[in-house]
Amino acid sequence: MKNIPLYEVTHMKDLREMLKRRVNEFPENPVFLHKEVKGGPYVAVSTEKYDHDVDSLGTALMTMVPKGSRVAIVSETRYEWYVSYLGTTNGVGCVVPIDKELHEEEIQNCLDRAEVDVLIFSKTKLNVINAIYGSLPKLKYYVCMDKLDDERFLFFGDLLEKGSKLMEEGNRDYLDTPIDPDEMTILLFTSGTTAKSKAVMLCQRNICKNLEAMYSMVYIYKDDVFFSVLPLHHTYECTCGFLGQIYRGSTNAICEGLKYITSNIKEAKPTCVLMVPVMLEMFYKAIMKKVNEDPKKAKKLKTGIKLSRFLMKLHIDVRKKLFKDIHEVFGGRMRLIILGGAPVNPDMLQFFQDIGFLCIQGYGLTECAPILALNRDVDFKNNAAGLPLPGCEVKVLNPDEDGIGEFIGKGDNVFLGYYKDPEATAAALDADGYYHTGDLGYIDKDGFCIITGRKKNVIIAKNGKNVFPEEIEYLLSQSPYVAESVVSGVHNEAKDDVVITATIFPNFEEVGKKLGEDAPDDKVEALLKEISEEVNEKLPNYKRIKKVVLRKEEFEKNTSKKIKRY
Repeated sequence: MKNIPLYEVTHMKDLREMLKRRVNEFPENPVFLHKEVKGGPYVAVSTEKYDHDVDSLGTALMTMVPKGSRVAIVSETRYEWYVSYLGTTNGVGCVVPIDKELHEEEIQNCLDRAEVDVLIFSKTKLNVINAIYGSLPKLKYYVCMDKLDDERFLFFGDLLEKGSKLMEEGNRDYLDTPIDPDEMTILLFTSGTTAKSKAVMLCQRNICKNLEAMYSMVYIYKDDVFFSVLPLHHTYECTCGFLGQIYRGSTNAICEGLKYITSNIKEAKPTCVLMVPVMLEMFYKAIMKKVNEDPKKAKKLKTGIKLSRFLMKLHIDVRKKLFKDIHEVFGGRMRLIILGGAPVNPDMLQFFQDIGFLCIQGYGLTECAPILALNRDVDFKNNAAGLPLPGCEVKVLNPDEDGIGEFIGKGDNVFLGYYKDPEATAAALDADGYYHTGDLGYIDKDGFCIITGRKKNVIIAKNGKNVFPEEIEYLLSQSPYVAESVVSGVHNEAKDDVVITATIFPNFEEVGKKLGEDAPDDKVEALLKEISEEVNEKLPNYKRIKKVVLRKEEFEKNTSKKIKRY
C-alpha cells in the first residue's frame, strides 16, 4: 500500500464554528455565485452577507418556534436554500431537506413523519403547498422564498429583515444558543428504490468529521469554483458540494437547471464539479458523437490521447492544449470531476483523465454523512470505489472464497439511527457500532474497496454461487445498442433452475442506424440476443444470460435516477 501523507485540515466542533472561521479566514472569496434573474449574469454573494443572513434567519425563527423545532425545505437549489439549512441547524433545531420531485402525498408524508413546525418553500412548489396546506396540525408556519400576495404565507425576505433588526437591537438568543454536536440536527429521507424511505438522523459531528476526512484525501483550493448541478436535498451534494466549500473557503456556482448546464458551465468557468455517472456519460456521448461525425477529428483525438499518455510518462502535460475544444465545453478551467451515487465505467474515467481532467469516484451512503470511501487525487484506481476515509473502519463481513462479502463501516460519520424506527436501526447498526451497507465487494491488496453489487440484488445460481446482476448489466452497457438493462433470476420450476434473464431497453437511435427505422421487434430482439451472447463469452457458465426480454420503455426510476428494480 502506498504511504502518501494526508493533507492537513482544520478541525471543527460544529457547523457554526465552520462558518465563523470562514468569515475570518477567507473574507475576500465569494461563497456563492447565483442568478438573481433567470438568464441574467452571475452575482457574487460575500461570506459576510451569507453569515449575516444565516444569523438573521435563525434569530427570526427563534422568535416564532422553540429551540429544537423542525424546519423543512422544499425547493430547487437557490441561495435561500443554503441560508435555510445553516440558519436552522446552527441553533434553531433540526433541518429537514425534502426532495422537491416527490409527489405531494410523499412530501406530506415526510413532513408528517418528521413532525415539521416550519416549512420553507419556493413558489415553484406552490401547487404542492396549496394541496397540503392545513392538513398537518403541527406545521405552524409556511415561509415562501418568493414574495406572494397571500396572507397564509410569511415572506423569507421579511424574516431576514426582522432578524437583522433584532440583532441590531442586541438580541443574541440565536447567536449564543449552544450547539450539541451529537444531537440530531439534520433529518434526511433516503431515496430507497424498493422500500419506503427511511428517515436518517445525522448530527453535526457526523458532517464535520466527514468533511475533515474527505479534504485530507483530496485537496481543494480556496480559489476553486464548484459547479452545483445535483439536488441539494441529497447528502452527497449537500455535504460535498455545499458545506465542503464553506469549510475550504471556495466558491459555489449554482446551475439554473439541467437544461442550462452547458451554458451555465461556460459562464461560471468552474474548476470542480460533483456529478453522478449518468451526467458524465451525457457529456461523453455528446463529445464522441461530434468527434465520430468527422473521421479526421476521430483520428486526431486518438492520436492526441496516445501522444498525451507518452508525454505524461515524461511528466510533460500538454493535455489542455491538445484537447482545448473539449475543455471549453467545461468552461475552460475544469480540473476536478468527482463522481458518486452509482457505478462508473472505468474506461470513461480513463478517457477524461487522458484528456486532462482529474476524474475520480467515491462511495457513500446517506447513513455515512455520506462518504465512506474515496479515491485520492494522488492515489486512485478507476475500478475501485476508493480507500476508506481516515477515521473510518471498513471491513468485509463473512467473505466467501473470492473474498466477497458485505461492506460494514464504523466511524464518527456513521448516523445516529433511523428516526422512530428502532427495528430498522437495529438491523442496520450492529452492537459494535458498524453500519451494514448492503453493498457487496472486497478490499484489494492496496486497501481499495471494490464493489461488486447490492446484497438484495444477488441471484443465487443452482450451484450455490452468487451472481451479481450489476456485473452483467455493466457488460451489456458497453454496447451502443443498450440504453438500460436489468438482470434478474427467474426460477424455472420445471427444471428447478434459476434462469438469468436480461430485460433490455435498447438505444433505439443506434438500433435504427443499424437495422433501419421502425425495425420489427423480432429483429431488435435478435440483435439484443447477439449482444447477450457476446457478453456471455466473458462470463462463466453459471452467470450467463439464458433469456433476453425486449423492453419498449425506460425503466421506472426514483428521483436519484436509479432504476426501481422491483
